Amino acid sequence: MATTKQAKAAKSNIKKAQKAATSKQTISHMPKKTRTALGKQAGAVAQRKRTGASSPKTRAELYEMAKERDLAGRSKMGRDELARKLGVR
Repeated sequence: MATTKQAKAAKSNIKKAQKAATSKQTISHMPKKTRTALGKQAGAVAQRKRTGASSPKTRAELYEMAKERDLAGRSKMGRDELARKLGVR
């Protein structure tokens, strides 16, 4: 059984962890180059959705195509890399 002091310390630690988790903004801590690349990638996806391009639009769709073709390393690839490997743009 924990002492009163231990219980109080545990509750304090939990509150600190919850506060840190809610205030953490992971994207803002990334390098500017990475944030810029993510923004460009998101813009490209939005453009494809607006224009109604016939090629697959999402990573999930590309992943399914890669799965059918048994493409090695597909789970670690992003949308752009999957599109390049599959020859889809």
